[in-house]
Amino acid sequence: MGFKEVSNKAGFVALEREILDFWQETKAFDELRRMRAAGEAEHGIFSFIDGPITANNPMGVHHAWGRTYKDIYQRYYAMQGKNQRWQNGFDCQGLWVEVNAEKDLGFKSKRDIEQYGLAEFVKFCKARVLRFAAVQTEQSIRLGYWMDWNDPAELRGLGDLLVEDPGRVITLQGPNGPVTDTVEQMVGRLGLSDLGGSYFTFSNENNYQIWGFLKKCHDNGWIYKGEDVMPWCARCGTAISQHEIVTDGYFEVTHDSVFVRFPLVGRENEALLVWTTTPWTLSSNVAAAVGPELDYVRVKAEDGWPYYMAEGAMKNTLQGKNNEVVGRLKGEEMVGWEYVGPFDDLPRVQQAFTEAGYTHRVVPWREVGAEEGTGIVHIAPGCGAEDYGLSKEFNLPVIAPLDDNWIYVDGFGCLSVRQVAGVAEHVFARLLEIGFFYRKQKYSHRYPHCWRCGSELVYRLVDEWFISMGQTCDKPRGELTEAEKKASLRYQIMDRVDQINWYPWFGYDREMDWLRNMHDWMISKKRYYGLALPIYECDECDQFTVIGSEDELRERAVEGWDEFAGHTPHRPYIDAVKIACPHCGAKSSRITDVGNPWLDAGIVAFSTLGYRHDRAHWEKWYPADLITESFPGQFRNWFYSVLAQSTVLSEEPPFRNLFGYATLFAEDGRE
Repeated sequence: MGFKEVSNKAGFVALEREILDFWQETKAFDELRRMRAAGEAEHGIFSFIDGPITANNPMGVHHAWGRTYKDIYQRYYAMQGKNQRWQNGFDCQGLWVEVNAEKDLGFKSKRDIEQYGLAEFVKFCKARVLRFAAVQTEQSIRLGYWMDWNDPAELRGLGDLLVEDPGRVITLQGPNGPVTDTVEQMVGRLGLSDLGGSYFTFSNENNYQIWGFLKKCHDNGWIYKGEDVMPWCARCGTAISQHEIVTDGYFEVTHDSVFVRFPLVGRENEALLVWTTTPWTLSSNVAAAVGPELDYVRVKAEDGWPYYMAEGAMKNTLQGKNNEVVGRLKGEEMVGWEYVGPFDDLPRVQQAFTEAGYTHRVVPWREVGAEEGTGIVHIAPGCGAEDYGLSKEFNLPVIAPLDDNWIYVDGFGCLSVRQVAGVAEHVFARLLEIGFFYRKQKYSHRYPHCWRCGSELVYRLVDEWFISMGQTCDKPRGELTEAEKKASLRYQIMDRVDQINWYPWFGYDREMDWLRNMHDWMISKKRYYGLALPIYECDECDQFTVIGSEDELRERAVEGWDEFAGHTPHRPYIDAVKIACPHCGAKSSRITDVGNPWLDAGIVAFSTLGYRHDRAHWEKWYPADLITESFPGQFRNWFYSVLAQSTVLSEEPPFRNLFGYATLFAEDGRE
């Protein structure tokens, strides 16, 4: 046999297509899978769990980079003879999908979704996912990435049928024979062994497996409904968790900050000089915080007022040149001083203070510094996370001014019914009118934004559902008792992290730093398309129950099961099911919240391996020998979520080795 003539002109794209055609004609990947399955007894297995890519838009070059790493490792171990699962994953639910669906439909807010109809919107989201899963599958095949891919045409066809007639009965060819079901349920079975192909996190199995995880968290006493001040997106109408903005959600912006005088009670014509970058929160001020060990001064200012401020803040704060220091003191000497606030005449403020028997006062806070502002921090517990923490420490009243749309509620005078985004000038006018205004200043800072729609966020008081991470103990981890570890999910996860090989090595330190400092995990979203949280809350006795599976729900249902039967566990059909409250017997409804989408991606070490229905198969492939995704964000997101859910469900870590790669930058420096 002679050699094929090779052209001396490099045509890389044409060569790639020739190779792809050769693989297709010879069914090279199918033959590899057959050979490795046949040789498993001799060479063993290599278990790889894919971190799901969101099927939301065509892939970018950064996705191609990550998929190259995944392909290299799987090919390498295939060359060693090891059998593998070869399963790609698609992330399918949550805010990231909803926002793009809203754009396609021309929606401006989530109120438009309600008018459109939840059932139709959920179908639209699923169909959109299937279309982009087909696009990403084609792109991945073009890259030469070997996986057990679905037929892109079949995915597109399922998407079209889902919108047209989800109850239609169809038959698809699976790896072990034909599979028959309704279109809706066929979509819900994608990725299971009878259909093969990529896994989809909107699948029934993925959703129900998360129910089992949440049930076990509830059994451990870790799930609770909490009131907290959280970043809130008015456009998306939901709180944004710490996980979602801590890495990728901050951008440099410029706002109008303001220096405000708070006249002191019992000290004639003396005032605290306070600075804030969020003028809208002044309506809800309850306290002013000073650094107890910080050096403060009493300054006779050029405008005639004696002001108190941190000594190190004078240069940036004061106007004019004729400002004289006439006294010095430590912050701790100011603690307990009372002052007059700028919005004390508002009904909401008066009501809060009267009910608490409270007046404005100075409180100590060791986090206060003199590097920015005046060294005296305005505290509004209903508008800031750290402020809210101080309210618990010092029993301060909490004034919550905003509704879901960032509009001031009744009781805030001229601010009521105004949207917070355009209220700054009204606040400044008010401060000028009552003599509290000192000066404005343009201020550039990193400010939180919604990681999906790009809108600026504000902090507001909300009711959300959380998984408790447990307290952090003031002693080395090695000195914790078994009882202390058992009560703390945080420390249990740390024990799993110890057992994993991290590449590069500093990944271990980053994950541990996150676990030491993270707040409780907010798992709820006030949205529509996503995991239906299986939490049933009783209006009669205020107790709640967590359902752990579809079988448990069927057994406990007292209403609505027939309406739900035949549907996947998504809104609105799941909302029809009622159960009897186990505490008082009253009829209880599921909370309308959906789950944090990182729950969807974090459960795949169980849902894709048959944990519920084929434990032997799960035990064969768990834990994974390798996972690989980019950092830094995944330390707080997918890596954390996989670790947390596996810690609750298994004594072993979910993977033995983790390879993380850095953010890909464009030639102009953009991420």
